[in-house]
Amino acid sequence: MIISKYLIIDTGLFIYFFGIRFTQMGFFSDVKSDVAAAMERDPAARNVLEILISYPGFHAIVWHRMSNILWKLGLKLIARIISNILRILTGVEIHPGAEIKGGFFIDHGMGVVIGETTEIGKNVTIYQGVTLGGVSTQKGKRHPTIGDNVIIGAGSKILGPLNIGSTSKIGANSVVINDIPNNSTVVGIPGKVVSQNTSSEPDLSHNKLPDPSAEDILKLNEEIRNIKEELKKLKP
Repeated sequence: MIISKYLIIDTGLFIYFFGIRFTQMGFFSDVKSDVAAAMERDPAARNVLEILISYPGFHAIVWHRMSNILWKLGLKLIARIISNILRILTGVEIHPGAEIKGGFFIDHGMGVVIGETTEIGKNVTIYQGVTLGGVSTQKGKRHPTIGDNVIIGAGSKILGPLNIGSTSKIGANSVVINDIPNNSTVVGIPGKVVSQNTSSEPDLSHNKLPDPSAEDILKLNEEIRNIKEELKKLKP
């Protein structure tokens, strides 16, 4: 009986301590904003309960927020174990050291990889198959820093300790290896800035992105036609 009482007391103190720590470190407020982000940005979301139960991207970020707090508290092995379980259950791999602010939304999620020194701002949206990866075997900052209100399209790769400016949009399957200024639209391999806007609101539309390769081909075809016309004029 005495052992049971002490066990109950110790368990209660443990839960109380971590509840306080989770609150102090913004866990509950961040999760609340993550739910709101899913409701706002996914037209398929019918209610909060559906998000809580059936959205693997939401499960991924909630468990990451838990493992990130444990990581900061020095419980790194437990944090890594949670991260590995998370990868198996959701198909999303987020290192517990990655810093992610509130309002984060992973749509679909399968194949997403986020490295240890990644920093992600508020209200960021990413789609399936995105990699926020490193390009160095050295310790220290080696992963991207993503600004607020950024949208990263499916299959995109952002590699190295570079900066993606706030309210930028990375087109699907782009490979970004250089810093990107605020309010930019990026497409291609390697990623190029093809337009800039002054809007502070994220734009989720993916069907109207410029295609610089197609534009270059059209210009080349036009030049070829002009050359042919000039050659015809030179013929006797």
